Amino acid sequence: MDKLKFDILFKYWDMYLEGFWNTLQVSLIALVGSFILGTIVAVMRIAPFKPLNWMGTVFVEFIRNIPLILIVFFFFLAPSVLGLPLSGFVAGTVALTIYTAAFIAESVRAGIQAVPKGQTEAARASGLTYNQAMCYVVLPQAIKIVIPPIGNQFLNLVKNSSILSVVAGLDLMYYADLISTKSFVTFSVYIFVALFYLVITIPLSIGLSYLERRMAGVR
Repeated sequence: MDKLKFDILFKYWDMYLEGFWNTLQVSLIALVGSFILGTIVAVMRIAPFKPLNWMGTVFVEFIRNIPLILIVFFFFLAPSVLGLPLSGFVAGTVALTIYTAAFIAESVRAGIQAVPKGQTEAARASGLTYNQAMCYVVLPQAIKIVIPPIGNQFLNLVKNSSILSVVAGLDLMYYADLISTKSFVTFSVYIFVALFYLVITIPLSIGLSYLERRMAGVR
């Protein structure tokens, strides 16, 4: 097995740092976007309005059953056909957001259905509209229930961000490929990339575990 060549890390530090920063940006944007979109789709799936149910179901089933790489290529290539080309960074971020949202939607929907129906009925009886009852009564309880599965999706999102490299998304894997090509080194280059990913995923995992304990009332 090749030994780690730390000189590669120092020589191409600027490229590693650029990839790390871009990966962090993609992850944060897609994390927030997928949570908001996923929550909206989850509410659509259980709303008392059949067309919304249908649209939410089609979105989830369609997106979940297509490989992420195809969604990335769609958002990278399709806009160009319409004369509105997107950069690999933007196309990859949009694709990652939409893909992750489909899985978050299912988690949130399960959380909503786990909240006793009496909560919604009591909220409506107190004068709240359906939307108000959902926003102020049901969703806060549902999110608390599904923090663990949503947290797993967030961690998957960070790791899935490596898909941006196939469309020159300027992420860690993209720069790792460039460094490997320039230096003719593979093992060390990608080991260092793995460490950069851990810098993102480990604090995120610890933060999610802390949030889960706080929500459960455990210090």
